[in-house]
Amino acid sequence: MPNVRFADEQTPLSWLIYDQQMAVQSRPRKQGCEEFGMIEDTGSGRDTALVRGLRVLSCVAESGEMSAKMLADELGLPLSTTYRYLKVLREFSFVEEFDGRYLPSSRLSSWSGGNATRSHLLEVGHRFLRRLSASTGRTSVLAVREGRNAMCLRQFAPDEDADIAFRTYELLPLDRGAGQRVLLAHAPGQVIAEVVAESDYPEEKLLNSLRLIRSSGFAYSQSELRAGANALSCPVAVRGEVLCSLTLAGHSDRFGNATAASLKPMLTRAADELQTALSEVC
Repeated sequence: MPNVRFADEQTPLSWLIYDQQMAVQSRPRKQGCEEFGMIEDTGSGRDTALVRGLRVLSCVAESGEMSAKMLADELGLPLSTTYRYLKVLREFSFVEEFDGRYLPSSRLSSWSGGNATRSHLLEVGHRFLRRLSASTGRTSVLAVREGRNAMCLRQFAPDEDADIAFRTYELLPLDRGAGQRVLLAHAPGQVIAEVVAESDYPEEKLLNSLRLIRSSGFAYSQSELRAGANALSCPVAVRGEVLCSLTLAGHSDRFGNATAASLKPMLTRAADELQTALSEVC
């Protein structure tokens, strides 16, 4: 019987991986996932360090963005233990940390088949949005189209906007909200037709709004997806293809029509800066 060591809270994740591999090599082969020693019932009632580490990683990936305290509470782990797992995951570039918040890394995106543009947006997105939010005082969002939905790829939200913020990787309807509608306006005709057909908005009203977005270069929304949240968005295009939308958002009481108009020059400059950066990798 191999000596399968259960890790205490000090055991690095990499040691447990080695232990599991050695244990697998020493016992009869089993079918499916059990062959890898990752879900076998040991009878101890305790998770191995490997399983705990994978749960931390899964929680970050599924939530999109969490603090260590939120992770610890969600998984029922001591905060010090959570920090140790996060340290290992950062060393292997599985997660990134910004201002005490942990996000899935661009490395994970590349493994899942993300293209160079998407990986670059993930890599530079948070720092870019942080600068934009600092200069405007508003929440900033990068969104991309995923079929007939939009996805919040990266976001930076001031504390006062936490109640209206999206989750990283949250799927959003293409017909609601400024950033999503920008993506719809520049989507293939078949996608537009399908979304318009299923939308609760009157067909002609929605089509007119898409035409206005294409002609003006901006979309402005008021309490469409989040009650009390307004947003201003513009497309980011490289060689004629819209790769993402760049959005500024905030509570409606401090993001009215006049505010949106005043933010257009800053949003345009930011979109141009991001376009230049993307042109180098596309």
